[in-house]
Amino acid sequence: MTLSVSTQVSPIATRLIVQTQANADADNAVAGVTATTLYMVDIDNPTGVTVYLKLYNIATAVVGTTVPDMVLMMPATTRRTMAIPEGLLFSTALSMACVTGAATDSIAPPGPPSVVVRMLASV
Repeated sequence: MTLSVSTQVSPIATRLIVQTQANADADNAVAGVTATTLYMVDIDNPTGVTVYLKLYNIATAVVGTTVPDMVLMMPATTRRTMAIPEGLLFSTALSMACVTGAATDSIAPPGPPSVVVRMLASV
C-alpha cells in the first residue's frame, strides 16, 4: 500500500492525499490528527467489481466496526471526480478505507488492479 500526502500552495486546499492501493486496511488520520475539510475526491476503480470508499470522522477507524460518516460508491472500471465546493468538515480527523460492500460490517478488499484515491483537503 502506498499512501502519500504533500503540502499544497493553494487558496483552497493545503493537502493532496493520494492512496495508490486503496483497500480494506484503514488509512487513519490521513492529513494528521486534526480537523480536516475535504474539497475533492477522485476515485479510479479499474477493478471488475463495484467498490465503496468509506470516509470516517475519527483518527483510528476500524473497518467492519466503525460506522462511516460517508460512503462513496464507484462502479467497476470507472473513474470519477467529485467536487465539494463548500468543503466537508471532518472535525476530528479524516480516515478512509475501500471495500466491496456498502454495509458497515463489510471488510472485503477490492481485488487487483489497485483502486487509486486522490483527495484535496485543508487542515
